[in-house]
Amino acid sequence: MSLLTEFDIHLFKEGKHFHLYKKLGSHLMEFNGKKGVYFALWAPNASQVSVIGDFNDWYRQAHPMKARPDSSGIWEVFIPEAKKGSLYKYFIKSNNGYEVEKGDPYAFYWETPPNTASVVWDLENTWNDKKWLTKRKKEAGKAKPVSVYELHIGSWKRVPEDGMRSLSYRELAEQLPGYLKETGFTHVEFMPVMEHPFFGSWGYQVTGYFAPSSRFGTPQDFMHLVDALHQAEIGVILDWVPSHFPNDLHGLHYFDGTFLYEHEDPNKGFHPDWQSYIFNYGRNEVRSFLISNALYWLDVFHADGLRVDAVASMLYLDYSRKEGEWEPNEFGGNEDLEAISFLKEFNEVVYAQFPDTMTIAEESTAWPMVSKPTYIGGLGFGMKWMMGWMHDTLEYFQKDPVHRKHHQNTITFSTTYAFTENFMLPLSHDEVVYGKQAILNKMPGDAWNKFANLRALYSYMFAHPGTKLLFMGAEFGQPSEWNHDSSLEWHLMEEAPHHNIKNTIAQLNKLYRSEPALYEKSFEAEGFEWVDFQDAESSVISFLRKGIEPKDNILVVCNLTPVPRENYRIGVPQQGTWKEIFNSDSNTLGGSGVKNAEEVRSEAVPTHQKEHSVSLTLPPMGVIYLKRG
Repeated sequence: MSLLTEFDIHLFKEGKHFHLYKKLGSHLMEFNGKKGVYFALWAPNASQVSVIGDFNDWYRQAHPMKARPDSSGIWEVFIPEAKKGSLYKYFIKSNNGYEVEKGDPYAFYWETPPNTASVVWDLENTWNDKKWLTKRKKEAGKAKPVSVYELHIGSWKRVPEDGMRSLSYRELAEQLPGYLKETGFTHVEFMPVMEHPFFGSWGYQVTGYFAPSSRFGTPQDFMHLVDALHQAEIGVILDWVPSHFPNDLHGLHYFDGTFLYEHEDPNKGFHPDWQSYIFNYGRNEVRSFLISNALYWLDVFHADGLRVDAVASMLYLDYSRKEGEWEPNEFGGNEDLEAISFLKEFNEVVYAQFPDTMTIAEESTAWPMVSKPTYIGGLGFGMKWMMGWMHDTLEYFQKDPVHRKHHQNTITFSTTYAFTENFMLPLSHDEVVYGKQAILNKMPGDAWNKFANLRALYSYMFAHPGTKLLFMGAEFGQPSEWNHDSSLEWHLMEEAPHHNIKNTIAQLNKLYRSEPALYEKSFEAEGFEWVDFQDAESSVISFLRKGIEPKDNILVVCNLTPVPRENYRIGVPQQGTWKEIFNSDSNTLGGSGVKNAEEVRSEAVPTHQKEHSVSLTLPPMGVIYLKRG
């Protein structure tokens, strides 16, 4: 028996089969009146393959697989003794005599590490998120606020009464949606949930590409978590890692006694930074594996988007390599043409089949048109992380305010390229580990100034063009670096300064979601206008965020020193009254309470090339948003 048709094999060989999870791997079924499991494995260089498991005492000769006669390299067998929950691996003997026991690349479920067997499972589930998916489809292509909470499942919150274990998917489903509603985020981004042997890799060294980690529950438990988030109107973005995989014996590396999933040439196939292996993007069957995997998470688990990790490492043949450790492409350049072709096809297929989802590139170089359509030469991503903004902003805010006047260009430079891509502003996990310090402790000064700086940083971030991403713990100003082996420091919420940071984020998210000027033209130059970026002496910048309707425009003024400024004149586009709709120095947020009158009337005093202006009081280390009344 077989699940594979001739057309399946044709597509697989062409690299155009994008639903391989329905065909390869292990599938519960009935054949000739008997219930059992159908197994199918791609191992073209094997001379012998058998399924070993707890149903045959791991005996290598009990259930040999048969190679298909169509040169596809796929082996098959139906085993009546296997059932849901059965543990299994493939015993592979290669043409070159190499012998190995491998997990199933297409397994839906794995044993909990350090155990390494695959588990026969199904994907049956009753979903209750139709309302969310209908809304998602209806809003596809429309400008909308995207404020992402980046989360590591294993260390968001732990259970002290039970040996400090991590929360399960179902426990997260009870606690996370309410917290995200309270703080106002539109989406959560999970660091990789795919099964990985080493917890300290944070999920970025994947062995089970089609399986949510069993550390926290079953595939259905993870579906339940996604469902609960959707019912709370929270979108779910998954980190996806098509850039590399580890060398664990049970994983993809040297799968059938040959370099099957990775390049044979170490200059192309081995990653020196991560001591891992790089997919062979030029091999059709590997492309089918990866694109099938991307669609799997969108299809089976209802994910709303994929954030693609380490795109820069895929684009360049000389990434992290010294001279002599890489070979130029056929045109003599350092671009990896096969990886580029793969990324374009990945985005084309995702947006063709799931036009209401999003793909986001973590890409740290100046590669052009990452988030532009492939038909004009782009890579086709929906968004790109704005790493330059992140670097410059943190560098600026780390400086003592007395020195900031010499670095005005650092905080204003991002707008010179802000509209070259569809940018997401990230303050991610990478910024709060390995001695870089927590965001709060990057801020200069005493305790009051640290928190004031942090509120100003977040207020500037939410006013800046682009979508937003904040790593867990930063939303309440956790002072210590992130540690994947412990929990966030939730007890700090009882202290006013931390509680106030959380309230600041909640207020900013609420404004971001409700004020069209902050999101309607996030990716367009027409949505932003400098009022003044030249007052370096006072470290003050001011700009307009513009919506489709002029009445929605918001004036943003940032005073990035701890000195309040009276009668500070700012040019405005129209006469009338302006009202302060947000103030990071508000008493309710832990600030000093310096604010403007309920209404600020413009005057016919030309300023900043405008005919009218307003006289404002700028709070110390404060950011204010104003809107026409």
